[in-house]
Amino acid sequence: MEIITSMLAGILFATGVYNLLQKQMLRIIIGTALLSHGAHLFILTMGKLKRGKPPILVEGVENYVDPLPQALILTSIVISFGVTSFLLVLAYRASLLNETDNMEELRGSDHE
Repeated sequence: MEIITSMLAGILFATGVYNLLQKQMLRIIIGTALLSHGAHLFILTMGKLKRGKPPILVEGVENYVDPLPQALILTSIVISFGVTSFLLVLAYRASLLNETDNMEELRGSDHE
């Protein structure tokens, strides 16, 4: 199961990097979102995908799931949602002011 999720994380990383190298701002934002999803899946995979009891340590519970990867992923999801929403608002405002979302055209514009 870890091999499949590692391959899926690699595919998400590859498509994210491909989208980051595009000229349109929306594709760049989608690339950052795909990279963050790949990182979430990678962290979950490195935490070992296993089934067990909840991480409440009481007498008799020996096989429990490590809660640290899940807590890291939850924090990372919140941060990536904030970054993605900020980038979407920034791209919307830049496209309104400059009337384009092409990065090469934005690089050469001297719009105030």
